[in-house]
Amino acid sequence: MIPSPLAAVVFDMDGLLLDTETLYRTALFEACADLGREMADALHLSLVGAPKDAAAALIMAHFGPDFPLLQFDARCRVIFEDLCGAGVGLKPGARDLLAFLKGRGVPRGLATSTARETAEGHLRQAGLFDLLDVLVTRTDVAFGKPHPETYLKAAELLGVDPLRCLALEDSHNGVRAASAAGMATIMVPDMLQPTDEIRSLCIGVVGSLEQVQFALEDCLSVVEK
Repeated sequence: MIPSPLAAVVFDMDGLLLDTETLYRTALFEACADLGREMADALHLSLVGAPKDAAAALIMAHFGPDFPLLQFDARCRVIFEDLCGAGVGLKPGARDLLAFLKGRGVPRGLATSTARETAEGHLRQAGLFDLLDVLVTRTDVAFGKPHPETYLKAAELLGVDPLRCLALEDSHNGVRAASAAGMATIMVPDMLQPTDEIRSLCIGVVGSLEQVQFALEDCLSVVEK
């Protein structure tokens, strides 16, 4: 099910490589409380993996037209960056998987809904930036996930056929985007569990990046033989 030969692996960032979704959750709930509002769990989960413009529309639809979105966004950024100040945590197996692929000569791309400045900063802080060959952010595309543009652009920059790529995602929108780009997609759930629809778009759902590495070790070993 993993493309063979494998041309590249394209990663999501938040919730997949970086353990930041819990920090985003804290920031969203605290910012709402500061404004005298209450963030709902269902709304929060609908925001996971959504680009900023789509997230803003969901927030306004939930709270109504009088919701102070700019003030909310500003407060979220302050809280989130304060939380990140102590260090951006890695998801288990993230660094090892990237280093393993680099050692095997497999190109590595990133496709994220986060803005470029923030993404680069967090990747550098986490020590992952130099393990990636290309970085495509929300800043670099016209359409965010679930549109496939982010993944298609990553494949283009890597100079590979998306049909020969493996995509790794933790969100529903991310899985939809990667699958629509034609990439074989594995979901590694974080905040969201797969639905029947999401499972149908994946070649597999696994519990960690460490399990992905085990599968790739077997796959690449067969190719080398």
